[in-house]
Amino acid sequence: MPPTRGSGERSPGVKLVIAVLIAVALMVPLLMVYGLLWDRQQQAETAQASIGQGWGGQQTIGGPVIVIPYRATDTQTVQENGRDVTRTVNTIRNLYLSPQANKAEVAIKPEKRRKAIYETVVYESQIAGSADFVLPADIARYGVAREALLLDRAEVRLGISDARGLVDGNSLAVNGTPVPLQPGKGLASTGNSGTFAFVDWTGAAPLKIDYRIGVRGLGDFKLIPRGVDTRWTVKSSWPNPSFGGDFLPAKRSVTASGFTATYAIPNLALGQAQVLTGDLSPPVATNYGARDPYAVDVAAPAANDGTMESAGGTAKAVAISLVEPVDLYSQVDRSIKYGFLFIGFTFVAFLMFDIIAGARVAAAEYLLTGVALVLFFVLLLAFAEVIGFTPAYLLASAGIIGLLTFYSAAVLKSWKRARFLAAMLIGLYALLYVLLNLEAYSLLIGSVLMFFALAGVMYMTRNIDWGGLGKKEEVATA
Repeated sequence: MPPTRGSGERSPGVKLVIAVLIAVALMVPLLMVYGLLWDRQQQAETAQASIGQGWGGQQTIGGPVIVIPYRATDTQTVQENGRDVTRTVNTIRNLYLSPQANKAEVAIKPEKRRKAIYETVVYESQIAGSADFVLPADIARYGVAREALLLDRAEVRLGISDARGLVDGNSLAVNGTPVPLQPGKGLASTGNSGTFAFVDWTGAAPLKIDYRIGVRGLGDFKLIPRGVDTRWTVKSSWPNPSFGGDFLPAKRSVTASGFTATYAIPNLALGQAQVLTGDLSPPVATNYGARDPYAVDVAAPAANDGTMESAGGTAKAVAISLVEPVDLYSQVDRSIKYGFLFIGFTFVAFLMFDIIAGARVAAAEYLLTGVALVLFFVLLLAFAEVIGFTPAYLLASAGIIGLLTFYSAAVLKSWKRARFLAAMLIGLYALLYVLLNLEAYSLLIGSVLMFFALAGVMYMTRNIDWGGLGKKEEVATA
């Protein structure tokens, strides 16, 4: 005879539906944890940006470039008394001469700064370089006559996107003679922010510029190559750099004590002429992902006559970021995405003990267990902001495992079953930590684990009568 339904006893199918409904309901507090994570991340970015207000934001360095005013003639057509009248107007425009060769040594000194519980990496960079300039003999090919050049008004310009970060000790020398630096008049590629110096040059002989610039900032550090041949060597004691932008280093060496990157960029790769009659507009961001919160929006400035100064094309740049080895917010974000696995595996274990072993688990006990599992991610976020991700992960997981072990011993009426549940949770938290550190293989490992877990559940419940009260009735064969 098949088993009869007892008073108040639910069928395995009903118990499964209840567990599934509670698990789905727990997705709501899990999504609320996402909202909490986003809010804390915004607060961290606000605190880090406030550090940059007094230090300097993302820095983009361009130049040096010699800017030479020249006389030009414009033809304008206007209407007078209903007739079109053509006029010739004499104007002054700028010619932008890039160096024949530009070599620089860049040293980036990183430093960690804190505000409240938030920490960010700032830097101070020292740039020491030399640039050789030659006025092309065939300059008339660029639409500018040599006699139209106002060489007595020439300037050397260095672009610095956030001039607040300039430190003491900046200098510039022309053919070995020091010249004073003036504020402002940078390059269009850095929002006309930077510094410049007047140059006494006839254009007959080559010009050698030696420069030394110190600048502070945070976020990306960008360099804009200009010239026929650009060569940079960038060194820093930071062991976790990220290289991006339009050009990658020709050579790089990254060790635990820092990195060295060497760039060699010819103007054929830049796609820019040595002589331009318009300045370059700011570089376009080429990195994928979230926008740098410390980035300075640089707009191409307009000239006094209303025409765009940046008519020479778009600048290209190399970018170097001093990234944190572990971004705790991205790690917590990824761990929350696995929250349904913890809820699912724990509920399956409770359901198997209920259906197969006869330990009755009430809906409220499922709910309290699920809330404890969601609480893990709140604890992880709270502790990680103070003590770091790995210690926070160990502390939060140990607390939740201990809590659920003692609670499941009372619910399942057995310490043996509670120890099994504790071992399963230890395995899940250990697996999650491995998945967080093996991002490339996390999907593969997770999907294989789900397959074997499903296969195990199907095997253990193969004889369950989901519509009745227990195992299926054995059918005897004659």
